[in-house]
Amino acid sequence: MRLSEFIVQHVDRIVDEWEVFAEFISADDSLDRTTLRDHAKSILLAASTDMCKTQTACEQAAKAKGEGPEKTPSLDQAAACHGELRHNVGFDLVQMTSEFRHLRACVIRLWVDSLESPDMTYFQDMIRFNEAIDEALAESTAAYAEQVNRSRDIFLAILGHDLRAPLQAVSMSTELLMRKATLEGDALTCAINIKRGARHMAVMVGDLLELVRSRLGKSLPIEPVPMDLADAAHAAIAEACAGNPECDPILNVSGDTRGVWDAGRLGQLLQNLIGNALQHGSNKRDVTIKLTGEPDTVRLTVHNYGTPIPENAIGTIFDPLVRSADEELGQPSTSLGLGLFIVKEVVNAHAGTIEVSSSEADGTLFTVVLPRRT
Repeated sequence: MRLSEFIVQHVDRIVDEWEVFAEFISADDSLDRTTLRDHAKSILLAASTDMCKTQTACEQAAKAKGEGPEKTPSLDQAAACHGELRHNVGFDLVQMTSEFRHLRACVIRLWVDSLESPDMTYFQDMIRFNEAIDEALAESTAAYAEQVNRSRDIFLAILGHDLRAPLQAVSMSTELLMRKATLEGDALTCAINIKRGARHMAVMVGDLLELVRSRLGKSLPIEPVPMDLADAAHAAIAEACAGNPECDPILNVSGDTRGVWDAGRLGQLLQNLIGNALQHGSNKRDVTIKLTGEPDTVRLTVHNYGTPIPENAIGTIFDPLVRSADEELGQPSTSLGLGLFIVKEVVNAHAGTIEVSSSEADGTLFTVVLPRRT
């Protein structure tokens, strides 16, 4: 009997063995029979259907590499659902993948035991069955991983949201203390440090929430209003200098710098770019910001000298949670590595562009071009 026929005729027996094994590896004794059996029958029947399709030698070679013929929708759907549900009932990734290993061994063992006179076509059947199981395993693993990532992102979103309230309480209490009480010496220094630390943590929490929003598939919300980018730049520089008294960025403005943008978001963009230049620049007083009004756009550049960004890192510098060259060298940082990611998201939300160039001789230059109207 061909393997595809054997699977259809003995599918319930095979799924019984799947159930026993799933119960054995599960740490939850309360799982019912339906949950343990899950999509096993659907996966097996879809695999049998796939095996009956004609396949050339070239298609077989391509499929072995994960390429070539289109996948089997019914197999992929059942496998993806299985991966999601196994995550939801508490299976870990090793337990889930071991189910497929056991399924493969179980089917081959039962089929071989049933054969009386094997011929060469049966070996081809084994290859086709292994291909189908590998496809199902890949889809289940991908769906499982997606559920893990989504669960993590939801947790981070809840954490970031819940952290805002105590941070605001710390910040407001410190502000009230500094206004109502006469603080001097060490007491005043401590209050200032608490206020500065709370402000820095609030920025980090905000960046974390922007990352989670992006990962959950939500675009950065903006509320464009008429504004002057030069005013936002002055405010961002003042904010940066409040936290770094030794810094003294230079601002050059030419032309009309007015447009219709989200003032809060552009404030984030400027603070992150200026903060990045101050953090990685060799001289905190050698940071230059330029604003140039053009016919339909406004160009913003932020320049600093210092250790250049490696050429192989330029392509990923706007990715979230990417470690900088300084961090790789062991220099500590209080950043989550989200600043430039937020900058890119703000630029995209305003339909603008951003580029970066970096060299030992010319320094590091970020160039943002924003259309006057989003």
